[in-house]
Amino acid sequence: MLITLPNVLDAATLQRVHAMLAELTFVDGRASAGGDARRVKNNQEADPADQRMKALNRLVLLPLYRHPLFQAAAMPKRLSGAFFARYQPGMSYGTHVDDPVMGPEGGFYRSDVSMTVFLNPAAAYDGGELVVETEYGEQRVKLEAGDAVIYPSSSLHRVDPVSRGERLVAVAWAESMVREPERRRLLLDLYQIEEELRGTDPDAPITRKAGRARANLMRMWADV
Repeated sequence: MLITLPNVLDAATLQRVHAMLAELTFVDGRASAGGDARRVKNNQEADPADQRMKALNRLVLLPLYRHPLFQAAAMPKRLSGAFFARYQPGMSYGTHVDDPVMGPEGGFYRSDVSMTVFLNPAAAYDGGELVVETEYGEQRVKLEAGDAVIYPSSSLHRVDPVSRGERLVAVAWAESMVREPERRRLLLDLYQIEEELRGTDPDAPITRKAGRARANLMRMWADV
């Protein structure tokens, strides 16, 4: 389940994010990678120890976390902070799967849903596509500034080499109340059906049935 979320960040927010990132030090991104991912990772990340990262996280992640489609698709139980990654010419991130358990000691969470928020325009760089392997083949993602994409953390994925310009993104993860991607997909389908029915006939019996079906499946599957 790969879902794009357009216009998560507006132009004013993006301007503030860029101004803050311009003041930060970027370090070798391999420091935050675990397992085999460290071997194939070649990027830079804003220093996570900088106290200004808290304000950056609020600017970028709160609009994403509050987005209705994100809530319906991810059904988040625990949410991570973000890493702000920079890819310059020659940099890439080879094929890997995200670590299954992340976070500091005492604050571990399971990674179920991976998130990328694009921070600069697609025309600002060549290459740098996020490539996610899905049951329907590879899906290549390169979105406009302010857009986001979410997909199962269990997916093999990579970032193709940047050949011109600079790719700037924020990446984060969520532990879902519903562990299985297939069940999250079914619940999202029901949510979208219910929303469409509410728009046409909110009091119809079929609308109530759709809502009841989704609610009861959540009751069966949610781990809270």
